[in-house]
Amino acid sequence: MNVRHWIVAMLLLPIAAGAAMAQNPDRPGEGVTAQPAVATWNSALPPTAVVHVLLEELGYDVQEEAALSNPIFYQSVVQGDVDYWASGAFPLHEAHLPENFEDHASVVGTIGDDITLEGYLVSREAVEEYDITSLDDFRRPEVKEAFDANGDGRADLVGCPPGWGCHVITNHHMDVYDLRDHVNLVEAAYTASFADALARYRNGEPVAFYTWVPNFTILQLVPGEDVMWINVPEIIPGEGQEGFEDAMVAEDLEGAVTSPIRLGFVIGDWNIVANDAFLAENPAAEALFERVRMSIEDLSSMTARITQGENSDEDIRAMAEEWIEDNRAEVDEWLQAARDAAR
Repeated sequence: MNVRHWIVAMLLLPIAAGAAMAQNPDRPGEGVTAQPAVATWNSALPPTAVVHVLLEELGYDVQEEAALSNPIFYQSVVQGDVDYWASGAFPLHEAHLPENFEDHASVVGTIGDDITLEGYLVSREAVEEYDITSLDDFRRPEVKEAFDANGDGRADLVGCPPGWGCHVITNHHMDVYDLRDHVNLVEAAYTASFADALARYRNGEPVAFYTWVPNFTILQLVPGEDVMWINVPEIIPGEGQEGFEDAMVAEDLEGAVTSPIRLGFVIGDWNIVANDAFLAENPAAEALFERVRMSIEDLSSMTARITQGENSDEDIRAMAEEWIEDNRAEVDEWLQAARDAAR
């Protein structure tokens, strides 16, 4: 080797060493910034935090989550303004997808199959006293009077805030079952509205509310003990529900007034959704998204803790880290698969 070649080789050594460091096989995400989003309900926070921490273990620089409504997220992920979220609920969210969604984004992972169950719950004592089996019973004068918390002559029913997927369907129900003159659908912030209903329940008053599973509500008012799932009068699919009529009926649901029970909402999956360009450039992240799984019991329990006061960013991260350590053997398999995908 002549002097000139030796000098060039020496100059290239730091570059080669830097490249080797950048390609740390245990941290394939090093040097990559990931911008997540999160939905605006508390039960979206636990899986979001778990995915955040796991991506960091892979070396990603994960930014603070942008809290977005469903329609805004799906537009944003298509445009590449955000990279992913762990707040997908399908087929419920089908109604929020822009026409070009499949050209730019994908449902890439399923945190839980058939766990996003939704419906209406009513105080068990009131169900028994007034023989309530469906929303149609709220037409009866004695039922409306019993559930009328604000004195407007209608039964109060806690619903969903605008921007949530359930908001579209609860309003669809009010219209197709002709309940507007009989039911006052409360659409303020959900946690606060449920807290008001819970206070009334503890004061001995009957309550009715929409909820979903997994969620903290069923730990505070337990189906079969405190409250009962009731039917919708008949299955009339709303926006995004066409073709899923069979999935709007549940068999052997704990705490239901009948079996089968017509829930009026599609029983669906909890999913991770991501921008396609981000996935193409980050096979490690894609492999992780494909594998993250959480149980309905864990999600409900973690959501309850958040609602009861463990709601700071530090609290939620600590909760996620605790869950990861409790499931470390399985989590390590996910991480190894992610590292293998990046090689």
